[in-house]
Amino acid sequence: MTSQLVNLVFDSALPRDLAGFWEGLFGWDAPFELAFRSEAGPKQGKNRLHLDLASRSPGHQAELVDRALSLGARHIDVGQGPPEEKRVPWVVLADPEGNEFCVLEPREQYEGTGAIASVVIDALDPERLARFWAAALGWEIGVREESIVGLRPPDGRGPWVEFLASQDDKLRRNRLRFEIAPRRGGSRAAEVRRLRALGAPGQGSARHGSVAMVDPEGNEFSVLTPR
Repeated sequence: MTSQLVNLVFDSALPRDLAGFWEGLFGWDAPFELAFRSEAGPKQGKNRLHLDLASRSPGHQAELVDRALSLGARHIDVGQGPPEEKRVPWVVLADPEGNEFCVLEPREQYEGTGAIASVVIDALDPERLARFWAAALGWEIGVREESIVGLRPPDGRGPWVEFLASQDDKLRRNRLRFEIAPRRGGSRAAEVRRLRALGAPGQGSARHGSVAMVDPEGNEFSVLTPR
């Protein structure tokens, strides 16, 4: 038995306002939810998880960028250069609390994903991390390239989960993280044991109706009760 992806959680200083930004940017139709939880600490450094937004055409991409900027996003440079130089075909922005996201140019790979093309996770070893999460969620590896390994949802609906090669060590708690749950009829305790056998270190600590764990590279996630 495998887990299902239930939520992508954002830690936020003003969760209601941040939820309003993302709700205003697109209508959400994915098989998991975006959840915004109160966290007083300020964002420090670049996030290890970010969203890639899908677009249908160059005009739609420009429309998404303009809408994001009107809602409080801003352009940021994470190494791709300033937007006026157009070194890359995607646009890198930050939401009102500084969380990085990309608005992609149209790509055939993401047709049918909905508003979000993928959840991208920086990884020291993309192959290893992709194998862990593929086994955890029961998803298949759909893309395997030199710098990125991508997991495709088994039913073809919703965003991919992709692991992007990075040389940056994880230094702090992630502000974005997954919440997963055993499928109906499963056991949370049994699922925690299975995830540990797959390579999640530590025992996991129970709190607030969930078990907090980390994946093989230390990315935090929680295991909820079956849905």
